[in-house]
Amino acid sequence: MHQGMHTDTERCVRAVQSKDARFDGWFYTAVLTTGIYCRPSCPAVPPKPEHMVFHPSAAACQQAGFRACKRCRPDTSPGSPEWNVRADLVARAMRLVADGVVDREGVTGLAVRLGYSTRQIERQLLAELGAGPLALARAQRAQTARLLVETTGLPMADVAFAAGFSSVRTFNDTVREVFALSPTELRARAPKHAAAATPGVITLRLPFRAPLHPDNLFGHLAATAVPGVEEWRDGAYRRTLRLPYGHGIVAQAPRPDHIACRLALSDPRDLTVAISRCRRLLDLDADPVAVDGQLRADPALAPLVDKAPGRRVPRTVDEAEFAVRAVLGQQVSTAAARTHAARLVTAHGTPVDDPEGGLTHLFPTPEHLAALDPDALAMPRTRRTTLTTLVRRLADGDLRLGADSDWPETRAALLALPGFGPWTADVIAMRALGDPDAFLPTDLGVRRAAQALGLPSTPSALTARAAAWRPWRAYAVQYLWATDSHPINVLPA
Repeated sequence: MHQGMHTDTERCVRAVQSKDARFDGWFYTAVLTTGIYCRPSCPAVPPKPEHMVFHPSAAACQQAGFRACKRCRPDTSPGSPEWNVRADLVARAMRLVADGVVDREGVTGLAVRLGYSTRQIERQLLAELGAGPLALARAQRAQTARLLVETTGLPMADVAFAAGFSSVRTFNDTVREVFALSPTELRARAPKHAAAATPGVITLRLPFRAPLHPDNLFGHLAATAVPGVEEWRDGAYRRTLRLPYGHGIVAQAPRPDHIACRLALSDPRDLTVAISRCRRLLDLDADPVAVDGQLRADPALAPLVDKAPGRRVPRTVDEAEFAVRAVLGQQVSTAAARTHAARLVTAHGTPVDDPEGGLTHLFPTPEHLAALDPDALAMPRTRRTTLTTLVRRLADGDLRLGADSDWPETRAALLALPGFGPWTADVIAMRALGDPDAFLPTDLGVRRAAQALGLPSTPSALTARAAAWRPWRAYAVQYLWATDSHPINVLPA
């Protein structure tokens, strides 16, 4: 684990001197002589070791008075993979900050969601990240503002509002302080892209740590796509998004060194959250070198990892939606699960307008589904009970599924629901909650793959053997699934 890596000066200096991009997002280099901060892979000539200090976050660099480097743009590096692996208070807080909670609900709202006092949260974030929740949210607002300034023609006042600033003046001051350029200068320096063909569409490049193997990631999303909500079109996965201020449509396509992302939003204030959810969906903050290194140590998995390194766990943009779909998919084929979900969407989803056609609805909310007459659901009675109990608990707020969920606690709460066995709870933990160690020893595909590889295939023996893969068992599942010729493993044509 690289926790607190910024305190290991010698390792940080080596990473900077070798311009090692794998460490982008793990720590930031602030240069005392120039007053700027960089990512480890900055192409500029590395400063002398005695002129470098290291910080755990861009926010900490900004708080210490450093400005972002104009060459390596440290504010655009992938997020720290630590928040994906850890389930403690700081990691859960960071996932909520990324989801825009501080901007919408303040530090008090953050504290209420996490069940701690604001003082405890401030203290822990400061201790570990060198910045409190407000400074972290401000660094994120500056990054969103820069994106909007450089990639859209939005008037600056609209940019300020969309990025979450309370006034144009705060926006101007922050941008100048963080980037040492005014918003107008930033826009003038930005490479001139062809003007967006469609007004209101924002085009971005989402960075990731290489390698990234896209086949099972996009294959899974496309093969399980719910008609009306998701589709594969022109080499991109498209879907509708339900967001805090409105809705959106996103298209994501794999490229060798980034994910090409096109976002159309009904309210530009949702940009930060939309980007955060799109990154989570494709597991873009993962550290494939750490994951693959651990799995490769098992001789049974090594050939699978070597054949296609950098597999990610396909996740979700909406945890409640995923849980409903997991129930619809119990004991039926992928095709049958899609049909059930499509029926639900057509009857109860919120209609949206897609200029490109193809997408028609937002997936129905738990509140909407909880209000339905159970008899209106065309499914076996026991499954119906499972679904109605789940949506009622979600709608009442008794069960919370989100980026900030406590993994073991939520898994226990799911297992207490009628009709929820380990497979359903663990697939939700893996794909909706983002637990990198969730494991599916009873899954048919996993057991078949284990048998073919000469691994034990009974759930208890396989679980014992899989202890060596921790904390990355969710990634081991992706490698095992990929041994099958199922469409989820193939990038659609």
